[in-house]
Amino acid sequence: MSKNVCFLITEHPFLDARIFKKEAKSLHSHGYQVTMIVPRKNGYLLDVDGRIFHDQFLKPTFFHDGIKIITYEQIQPEGQLKNLHYNLGSGNPNRFTDPLTKLGIAQHADIYHAHEFFSLYSGIGIKHALRTRGKACKLIYDSHELEPDPLVMESSNNKKLKNEMLVSMLRETDHVITVSQSIKSWYHRINSTIPVDVIYNSPPLTSNHKPGQGKEKGLTIAFEGMIDSKRGSFEKLMEIVKLSNTHFDLKVRIIGGRKKSSNKQCLRIPPQIADKVEFSGWVSYDSIPSAMQYTDIGWVDLDAEHSLNNRYAMPNKFFSYLNNGIPILANQCDDMANFIHTHDCGYIVKKRQATAADYVQALLQLHSNRKLISDMSTNARNIMETHYSWGQMKKKLVNIYTRLDS
Repeated sequence: MSKNVCFLITEHPFLDARIFKKEAKSLHSHGYQVTMIVPRKNGYLLDVDGRIFHDQFLKPTFFHDGIKIITYEQIQPEGQLKNLHYNLGSGNPNRFTDPLTKLGIAQHADIYHAHEFFSLYSGIGIKHALRTRGKACKLIYDSHELEPDPLVMESSNNKKLKNEMLVSMLRETDHVITVSQSIKSWYHRINSTIPVDVIYNSPPLTSNHKPGQGKEKGLTIAFEGMIDSKRGSFEKLMEIVKLSNTHFDLKVRIIGGRKKSSNKQCLRIPPQIADKVEFSGWVSYDSIPSAMQYTDIGWVDLDAEHSLNNRYAMPNKFFSYLNNGIPILANQCDDMANFIHTHDCGYIVKKRQATAADYVQALLQLHSNRKLISDMSTNARNIMETHYSWGQMKKKLVNIYTRLDS
């Protein structure tokens, strides 16, 4: 069995829940020697909430929880698309000169596991270089999102270059892992021969949990993740709370919030609902279930009109809610809607761009039907126990590695 694994990362923080907490530590527990090559910004590593590690993880190479971490100063490959496109077509491994590729080559790993579009590019360069030295390796592309996204605002030339790069890179990729069934189908339309598996962004199963949300007189919405003026629909969320409270008692608990590295102004809570909004702040990965206690509904709002990636998304928060028996309230995003309809574990507002008023109407219906909330809560917890917890996803990950080893 191949034992040496190298994760290639260009954007994510090294403690990212999917990359470090789940995948790297799961592989390590199964006997793999895992190395992660991760970017620094201005000499420092960042935490998942954007906090700068000024006093920790300062050495270029170190071990953390059994995982070897190698660092490099982050580059910005977006501005070099033409050169990267040319390098892929040249067949010359010496043209791959970025630090991630160079550090990856030095590891002589058996399996390389790339986590972004541009780290896949480095993985191709590593594979080429090692082949010239008589070393065969396997390459996994762990596509956390759809890239390039055909609906986002980007120059047509950049989209064309990225699409051509992706087609080229997939020809030399041994296995694709992704996060939704629609993204899996997308890759199979590009390359019908490549193996693709879906590993959802599920957490480990919460222990000693008893579902049954909706028992209090009012309702409490949970929001987990990044929220600022551009992400998380904060203004819409505040409008939902304000409008709902003209009908019934609605509170919101925000688990996460702004990045700590952000210099932007604090999020403004309308004074008339100041007592209805609670910030738990960023909590440790293992503390998320505790932070979600006594919430009734988990909110997900994505712009599915202008992003195919959003339309296909199955985000971390979606499974965190389900893991804690919290029914989902979301707008019309294809994969989340299909999942919710299949398992009867939430409520979908049938609009790709839902307004605050749309969500208020949904909440009024849920508020008046507490048995529905309770039933969806039970369904949510049951499907995590039987099919979708990280324990189940880990088996899929290990099986992929076992197949690549054979």
